[in-house]
Amino acid sequence: MSASSRSPAPAARRSTKGTPVPPISVVPVVMAGGSGTRLWPLSRAGFPKQFLVISGNSSLFQQAVSRLQDLAEPGIDIGGTLVVGNEEHRFLVLDQLREIASEPAAVLLEPMGRNTAPALTLAALQAVEGGADPVLVVTPADQTVTAPAAFTAAVRRAVRDAAAGAIAILGVTPDRPETGYGYILAEGQASARRVARFVEKPNPATAERYLKQGGYYWNAGMFVLRASVWLAALERFRPDIAEASRKAWAARTADAKFVRPGQAEFAAVPAESVDYAVMEKCPGALDIRMHELDAGWNDLGAWDAVWQMLPKDDAGNATVGDALVADSRNTLVHATSRLVSVVGLDDAVVVETPDAVLVASRAKSQDVKKIVERLGAEQRGEHALHRKVHRPWGWYDSIDAGARFQVKRILVKPGASLSLQMHHHRAEHWIVVKGTAEVTVGEQVILLTENQSTYIPLGQTHRLANPGKVPLEIIEVQSGSYLGEDDIVRFEDSYGRTER
Repeated sequence: MSASSRSPAPAARRSTKGTPVPPISVVPVVMAGGSGTRLWPLSRAGFPKQFLVISGNSSLFQQAVSRLQDLAEPGIDIGGTLVVGNEEHRFLVLDQLREIASEPAAVLLEPMGRNTAPALTLAALQAVEGGADPVLVVTPADQTVTAPAAFTAAVRRAVRDAAAGAIAILGVTPDRPETGYGYILAEGQASARRVARFVEKPNPATAERYLKQGGYYWNAGMFVLRASVWLAALERFRPDIAEASRKAWAARTADAKFVRPGQAEFAAVPAESVDYAVMEKCPGALDIRMHELDAGWNDLGAWDAVWQMLPKDDAGNATVGDALVADSRNTLVHATSRLVSVVGLDDAVVVETPDAVLVASRAKSQDVKKIVERLGAEQRGEHALHRKVHRPWGWYDSIDAGARFQVKRILVKPGASLSLQMHHHRAEHWIVVKGTAEVTVGEQVILLTENQSTYIPLGQTHRLANPGKVPLEIIEVQSGSYLGEDDIVRFEDSYGRTER
């Protein structure tokens, strides 16, 4: 639901004395800057897990945005979403928001990762512009909820607590001794329980004890509080982060919906999580309350968590895509581009993509990050990019390559164009297979339709555009001594890119 298409603001409630009570102003904040390394090879730095469709028909990011917009009711007015994300993913964010007809209030772009405390501070500073002080409902972009009505009810209760000045958090009742989450110790029986303390991710024995003892909840990483309450708490507990973040905010620039803090100033902000910077210091110092969340929550932090949330057969196996499983138990098979067959595997994870395959023990699925770290250290492309790479103008899929040649399938969205560019080391042949292409080669501009082709000599300035109303698809054959994506010299670009 877009900000512009939402129903009018709810009518003011009446106090017990008949005085109109203005609705609570709520600003959703979606943290979309994670890298999702534990879900490799499906999740990669260039297209991390929050933008993937893991289940259903929408991405995790789109689900997060939609859930928060659904909080509106009489007495609660939902404003436009603030998205905090990575500069590299800015067009992914806008494209996915357009797909669900949601217009963000702003997209705050971090020039580099500084963890969640500085990210939330940017959102709070944006929210208080003009003297406002809304309640912020803060959620990561990479979680799933299977009972949306229960989620909405719990968050609405938290909103009312936060409107009165409290810090409200969401805690999930554990159903297993999970070692991948932090825990909250909460006291009391009321719907809003007093937070006694936060505890780190436990070892298996400690997690078993928490489960048997009761009173411990998984920390869902969702916070509900007024913008001013967050800024005041940060000033109290981490004034260094507060000061450095304000300096970066003061040096911000804006480009349409994109807001960028000062790059040099943001680089000086200490990297810290919301939990470490503030929340763990709040019990006994500030009014912090936990609302129980019983909504089928899962943060999809690793492949084992994906297995947990997917439907399973009688043997506990979960499959996605074209997969056949025999004589196996409690195994996840995720096939992306071909048939994947598994025989005699118990408690395993098998994930196939066009350019990489992962086989792992479910119990060790958290350790997939070790493979990603190794790929990064060896500077392998599978660390960051899929074979199919998304760009603001569309995408390209590297379907074949060999010595001195590479073949790509390219899609250009209607009205979009690639940059005006040239290459030092390769020539290109373009064949149109769908739509109409406007091709600029030097001073010449020509139109090509299906089954027509052209040749771009090495060193020649050129551009590809789609002037039509349907997607343009071409096959590109590159030939030359070097075919890397860094062999691009841009002269003009519609998307403000200084890199590929």
